Amino acid sequence: MNSMLRVSIFALGASIAATAQAQDTSDDVIIVTAQRENATQVVNAGSAGVLGNKNAEDLPFTIRSYDESLILNQQPQTLGDVLENDPTIRTTYGFGNASEQFVIRGFTLFGDDVGVNGLYGIAPRQLVAPELYGSVQVLNGSSAFLNGAAPGGTGLGGSVNLMLKRAGASDLNRVTVSAEQSARFGGAVDVSRRFGSGGEWGLRINGAYRDGETSIDEEYRRTAVIGGALDYDNGPLRAAIDLAYQEIRVDNLRPKVTIATSTVPVVPDADANYAQDFAYSDLSDVFGTFGLEYDVADNATLYARGGARDGTEAGQYASLTLVDADTGAANGGSLFVPATSNNEAIEAGLRVRLGERVTQEINFGGNISWQVFRTAFDFGSGYATNLYDTPQVALPPGGFIGGDLDDPQPITKARLASAFASDTIGLWGDRILLTGGLRLQDIRQENINYDGTPGATYDESAITPVAGLVVKPVSGLSLYANRIEALQQGPVAPIDPGLVTNPGEVLAPRKSVQYEVGGKLALGGLFVGLGAYRIERPGEGVLDDGSFGYLGDQRHQGLELTVNGEVAPGLRLIGGAALTDAELIGGNEVPGIPEFTANADVEWDLGFAPGLTLTGRAVHTGEQWVDAANTLTLDSWTRFDLGARYVFVAGEAPITLRLSVDNVANERYWASSFDAFSAALLQGRPRTFKASVSADF
Repeated sequence: MNSMLRVSIFALGASIAATAQAQDTSDDVIIVTAQRENATQVVNAGSAGVLGNKNAEDLPFTIRSYDESLILNQQPQTLGDVLENDPTIRTTYGFGNASEQFVIRGFTLFGDDVGVNGLYGIAPRQLVAPELYGSVQVLNGSSAFLNGAAPGGTGLGGSVNLMLKRAGASDLNRVTVSAEQSARFGGAVDVSRRFGSGGEWGLRINGAYRDGETSIDEEYRRTAVIGGALDYDNGPLRAAIDLAYQEIRVDNLRPKVTIATSTVPVVPDADANYAQDFAYSDLSDVFGTFGLEYDVADNATLYARGGARDGTEAGQYASLTLVDADTGAANGGSLFVPATSNNEAIEAGLRVRLGERVTQEINFGGNISWQVFRTAFDFGSGYATNLYDTPQVALPPGGFIGGDLDDPQPITKARLASAFASDTIGLWGDRILLTGGLRLQDIRQENINYDGTPGATYDESAITPVAGLVVKPVSGLSLYANRIEALQQGPVAPIDPGLVTNPGEVLAPRKSVQYEVGGKLALGGLFVGLGAYRIERPGEGVLDDGSFGYLGDQRHQGLELTVNGEVAPGLRLIGGAALTDAELIGGNEVPGIPEFTANADVEWDLGFAPGLTLTGRAVHTGEQWVDAANTLTLDSWTRFDLGARYVFVAGEAPITLRLSVDNVANERYWASSFDAFSAALLQGRPRTFKASVSADF
């Protein structure tokens, strides 16, 4: 362990001991209040797209929100670290770089298709730093009617929506300093105020900076974010504007391991890094949203929102393809990719609520988004390397170039537009809620070849209906069912000509259908959800002729159990499990999708030690196929994390000390084999110590 981190951990323990002895009983109220506000929790509600903010029990879908207390307590470095808490989601990397993608119900969700304040195309494209967000909202299942088609063509198994931080009812002044193994240090500032005669104006500004070596040997990450939000809430008018900047640089990223062998290799040491020193990824994004709501009557609200993002990327990536599982001999490759993107999105609509004995909530409107993506590539010559004893090589000379490296030109221009209408009828005091809706979706995409010549152009339209039913037979129990269709933008073939014969080609849009039934139960302080689903759509992959295309129908079905809440006073649980069966109809099972996943996060406020909270987490992922032929499998794995928080008072300010250890046993394991293009493995992270101190004043 790094010596500076040892000092941080020692200081944390010494502070706990010292303050426990010096604690004044007059500070007990401050400590208990701060400990309660710091509690990591899940909110069983969230944004249901065009239906507005809804409680989970009122929706024919599954929704939950991880709030900012979880982000503050767990010190995640990326959005993927936050979503590790969800038993129905697993995280992997995209092709050749640090771009996170999330696997929900066996379908991928690209970072491109994560929403921000309910809008697509606004989130940073590859990696998302969590510090800017007050809520991470997860909706399982197809959300095409609720949010429209995702611009990247993913998200069929579920969606993630990020809510930027806004000012709360109370003033906030918070400073946090942090340390992470091996030598990564950082700090954050978060300030919030409400002002005006009735507190109608709100302002929140927050920023964070982290830099240094991670627990993976010689992998370095630097993150800098700053965000600001101004909102107004008075009478019938509500308005807000959010602006944010994110910059992330990753050096010596430990890559995925592509398999060109007949056996799965032994996992290297937990902290081993088989990257090349020349590898890096540099990402910067400026983005923001605005929102406006006006109550034209007591039962009618007009709303509009919009957003934009400007992103710049540059990456020198290094790949590793294993050719001998026993010796670790491998072939390396390099790829330089510059890219820029410009996205805009707007949405507007009207919600009206009618009736008393029989209610109706009518909603109609439309949205449109535009995306322009510019990029180029330069493949370098290959080199010899080794998974277990990696030699460092000079950056190979390039030569296979596509596009203009100095001034990348557009390769895709997309416009996604839709009009929607829905009606939710409530009977018997809204104990029965029946939702029906239609969305007319139009996807137009223009593709340009890397040499500047026109490529394929798609202009596809479809009406995608939704039907949902909620029945509340007794208090606290909500049964639901839904059927929903979706039109998705087609996937993009990898640009590596060594993998496919049609690099960069965008496939035509595709339709899908989902059926789901389930129930939700509020049991004391616990909230339990159980659902069963079936989703069908065309599946993509490498065809027999070496091209990337649609392989035939793909069917996913499964069961999901989620549990969160207070088991007993001071004892909280976030957990659940998922069974997933994903296969090509008439063919093999889809690689990279574990049949069984389970999570359990536990927090315990020790009543006999005021201010002290113990935490623990278990993450289990079952076996998964590595290859499309279903000849290679990854073993199941289980990881354990432990931690503690301690709150004390300095003056009248609560101070929170946090210490956590992820992967306590330093387990080495292949975490994922999910990859749309080839058999590739992602290694799980090693044991990682984290410590932080937050002062609220």
